[in-house]
Amino acid sequence: MASVVVDHAATARPKVLIPEKVSPDGLRILEASLDVHERKGLTPEELIQVIGDYDALIVRSETKVTAEVLEAGKKLRVVARAGVGVDNVDLNAATKLGIIVVNSPQGNINAAAEHTIALLMATARNIGAATLSIKNSKWERSKFVGVEVKGKTLAIIGLGKVGLTVARAASGLGMELIAYDPYANPSLAAAANVELFPTIDELFIQADFLTIHTPMIASTKGLIGTPELSKMKPTARILNVARGGIIDETALLAALENGSIAGAGIDVFTSEPPQAGDSASKLIAHPNVVATPHLGASTIEAQENVSLDVCNQVLSILSGQLPRSAVNAPIILPEEYRTLQPFVILLEKMGSLFTQHFSSSNNAQQLRTTFDLTYEGSLATCNTTKPLFAALVKGLLQPITSAETTNINIVNAEIVAKERGILINESRSRESLDQEGYAASVTLRARLDPRSPSASRGLTAAPTKSERVKRVADQIITGFVSNNTPYISRLGRYSTSFIPTGTMLICKNYDEPGKIGVVGGRLGKAGVNIRSMSVAPIDSHADGDAVQNGKENEALMILSVDRAVDEDVRKSLLGDDGVVEASVVVL
Repeated sequence: MASVVVDHAATARPKVLIPEKVSPDGLRILEASLDVHERKGLTPEELIQVIGDYDALIVRSETKVTAEVLEAGKKLRVVARAGVGVDNVDLNAATKLGIIVVNSPQGNINAAAEHTIALLMATARNIGAATLSIKNSKWERSKFVGVEVKGKTLAIIGLGKVGLTVARAASGLGMELIAYDPYANPSLAAAANVELFPTIDELFIQADFLTIHTPMIASTKGLIGTPELSKMKPTARILNVARGGIIDETALLAALENGSIAGAGIDVFTSEPPQAGDSASKLIAHPNVVATPHLGASTIEAQENVSLDVCNQVLSILSGQLPRSAVNAPIILPEEYRTLQPFVILLEKMGSLFTQHFSSSNNAQQLRTTFDLTYEGSLATCNTTKPLFAALVKGLLQPITSAETTNINIVNAEIVAKERGILINESRSRESLDQEGYAASVTLRARLDPRSPSASRGLTAAPTKSERVKRVADQIITGFVSNNTPYISRLGRYSTSFIPTGTMLICKNYDEPGKIGVVGGRLGKAGVNIRSMSVAPIDSHADGDAVQNGKENEALMILSVDRAVDEDVRKSLLGDDGVVEASVVVL
């Protein structure tokens, strides 16, 4: 009985590390097809030691995903944050490394908004201090007289999804609503009865309650300090269920102590948990502060929602699909990605074909650094071509780059191209291609530098204009998609139609009797079987000079073969009885 050898490396399932709590339902989604490791309580040093074995990392807010962690994650493809904010993830480092960072921007919107309203009511009615008082067996009704929120002005900084949800709830309480957000949708604001202000300063002046719903970024760090707090009414109260550090905690403590404002409801802090003796801990202890330990998303429903969301995203990304809620990549609608997907495959094949065929040693060409990429037909109407750009960069570099050291995808393609000195000029042509039999096509052209010696193929003088045009015609690839299958319709000056897949041998020859037999015989002697073959003649539209000069019998012989072709075998094909040029490409 013959033994069967199993390649465990090829069949191994992707591995996911989860150092924090994720809902059981989310885990079940992952465990169906991934190798899931829950390892709670890892120290930063332990995380760096183990992360190299994993394809994905799912965290909440406690785990710090630093540049060192990401660098150590040699196999890491995605970091998922089960929540809205991603300030515990080094986005710049992840982007440079091509690691997709996703979050769950929808899962805890309602929970965060409800907690904001809870803190608003608690600060208005002194709930925190009154609770502590009665628990200490005191009855101090007159000490804890509060205010009603009906008719009061709620100022909202950041009118995104959470801010709008807060506005709708506050509107139901009879509050007047004003907001500042330079990116807010005016129609949505109007529908929620929110008056948008062009500057932020007026909000501090008018607010009876001020709530913050912005991300923690460079422009919002320390957004509210002593100058802003000094503009507020002494009866005003401030709320923060967004991110610690947006409010200067030292300034807020001082404002409460000197009576500049009346109270605060705080759920998030610069350092979590706060350290004994720091401004945050003193703020928590202040009698006019209602404080909670980052509970904005801590509801059963929200925990379940964000866990399910990020687990589904991780599963999707590891299966090769585009991210839905990537923080460091453009958002692409599913229906548009379905249109782009076959062209993503085509562009990667075209890039790889270019590098292997035109830059192969046998024709002394080097990888060009400037390209023109033209989208024609229906493809030109797509809202984004980012996935196509990324696929081309990946294809161009894949044959000359170690996959272990460079992960090229939609996240970091532009950065990688810039670092490698590759310039890609994208353009669109909406001319109909119906007469060609397909609705869309893509053309890749190398732009030659007339000062470059390689542009003139060894000539000591710079090439003439006509020579440059001819060389450009030499280095061009056009492709299209039919029934979700990619095809190459032009390669250099030759008109063709072949599926770019597997190992291919591309031979330039003069279309004369016996050439195919010579090539087939030498490949057969080397044990290489030809699976399919096509002959590509010169495209007269592409190179009329060749036809006029009597070279119309020049052609490409494009062979699909069943195994690798050694360099010695490739060289044996060259000669008077064989072919003029031959390149081997693996696609």
